[in-house]
Amino acid sequence: MKEKVSIFWYRRDLRFEDNVGLYHALYQAKLQGHTVLPIFIFDKTILSQQVEIKDRRVDFIHRTILSMQQELVKKGKSMHVLYGTPLEAFEKFLKMYNVVSVYTNHDYGPKANERDESIAKLVESKGAKFYDYKDQVIFEKDEVIKDDGKPYTIYTPYANKWRTVWASNVPKLHPSIKLMDYFMDSKALPIPTLKDIGFEATDLVMPPLKWEENVVKKYTDQRNFPAIKGTTQLSVHLRFGTISVRKLALETQSLNSTFFNELIWRDFYHMILWHFPQVANGKSFKTQYDFIEWRNNEEEFEAWCEGRTGYPIVDAGMRELNTTGFMHNRVRMIVASFLTKHLLIDWRWGEAYFAQKLLDFDLAANNGGWQWASGSGCDAAPYFRVFNPRLQTEKFDKELKYIRKWVPELDTPNYPKPIVVHEEARVRVLAAYAKALKP
Repeated sequence: MKEKVSIFWYRRDLRFEDNVGLYHALYQAKLQGHTVLPIFIFDKTILSQQVEIKDRRVDFIHRTILSMQQELVKKGKSMHVLYGTPLEAFEKFLKMYNVVSVYTNHDYGPKANERDESIAKLVESKGAKFYDYKDQVIFEKDEVIKDDGKPYTIYTPYANKWRTVWASNVPKLHPSIKLMDYFMDSKALPIPTLKDIGFEATDLVMPPLKWEENVVKKYTDQRNFPAIKGTTQLSVHLRFGTISVRKLALETQSLNSTFFNELIWRDFYHMILWHFPQVANGKSFKTQYDFIEWRNNEEEFEAWCEGRTGYPIVDAGMRELNTTGFMHNRVRMIVASFLTKHLLIDWRWGEAYFAQKLLDFDLAANNGGWQWASGSGCDAAPYFRVFNPRLQTEKFDKELKYIRKWVPELDTPNYPKPIVVHEEARVRVLAAYAKALKP
């Protein structure tokens, strides 16, 4: 007779420490006298949408899984990793093991919700239970809403309410790492190679897991200057759950309010995605912005993508993104404003390009950021706010250290002339927006 097991399904929570769903899986296994099988599925449905075989995100996940497997093998345990669709994988697991329950943590996009509903239905049809928990964010769904039960659409009142909820309900950490003995004993199971799943190794430099206290303390003063180390660069770890957002919030809450606000913004955008899932399907949050007549010049879009616009701060940002998979947050705002306002190119084009390139790509934050830049989102920058790249450079890269790092041909004949004149572009975009947004 097959041994009873629970399954813990890893997704955006690739860690043993303070993992809510994992904690509940292991704790219940301890109480009920069985063990937990940790699994990860390289989702063929998602991976087939990637256009490059050298994808830093896939490489990051693969390296992280290998590292986790090493920890498990030391304890005589193993992760079971498959490549396929989640439905195919679970049909296989349910045949291989006597599964009594499946545990996982919430995901928030519309496609992820559909996936989880289908897996829950399959699991329950086999007589097992399906449990999911909040782990990726601090507060979710309806935990921070208006007094009338409606979701917030403006950040500041949301943040004020969020802090009130935080004060009365400070999250507790879940000591899942202490329960690792309740993983199922197993010899090391083989993990698909990158080649097995259709990818190749990249030049990825794994960002450090530890944050520096000095960086957090100086975050307010230094975060806008791309030439210095003024940010923690933890976004990729928050994206894939290699660190706990609760632990990070608890450790940093008294160090810097601006940094803490960024964690609230993260919850805010996930809340928006949950309550307004249409934003993930190409819809503007402010529906009238769907009437804007975009120019969508493909040659100009290609110049933007490749960092050949003739605007050094824009080109530096795009080259940094293409080379490393990372872009400084201030520069993200500048390049997004430039694409939507100066070139009058649909924000969805930029959103899709970032989704393809960013190591820390997060659907909620990426969509929220692009809609903010274009003016179409909730609590967005007003449409008439058009970043002037020259002034942004004077403010945040006055000595051109960041720009010269990524645009070494600056001040030579090889550097392209500006593809658009700022003043003319500003007049053009204001006219286009005014036409679309007229009462």
